[in-house]
Amino acid sequence: MIGIDINIKRGSGELAILALLDREPLHGYEISKRIEQVTGGVLQFNLASLYPLLYRMEKRGWVNGQWEEAKSGRKRRYYHLTPKGKKQLAPLREEWGRFFQALHRIAGVAHAG
Repeated sequence: MIGIDINIKRGSGELAILALLDREPLHGYEISKRIEQVTGGVLQFNLASLYPLLYRMEKRGWVNGQWEEAKSGRKRRYYHLTPKGKKQLAPLREEWGRFFQALHRIAGVAHAG
């Protein structure tokens, strides 16, 4: 399977993370696995690239990381969507929608959905 260029992936990461956290709080490994599962492996974030993105989003106030005990008994840092992050999600969805429409008009590339 062909991967996605790193610059496109980086830009889509914020939207993917915010959209997942809009459903439920998740820890980093879970976020990485969900992105891979939902996109059929097209988007993949290893933990070395995911955590800096999460930290930047936390610094912006979009997500809040809290240490919690998982079912396994291990402590994990769960990320929660903040009201500021929820407010950021709608414009990001809109921006990516316009991006896909533009690609479709130029190259006949459409997004699934």
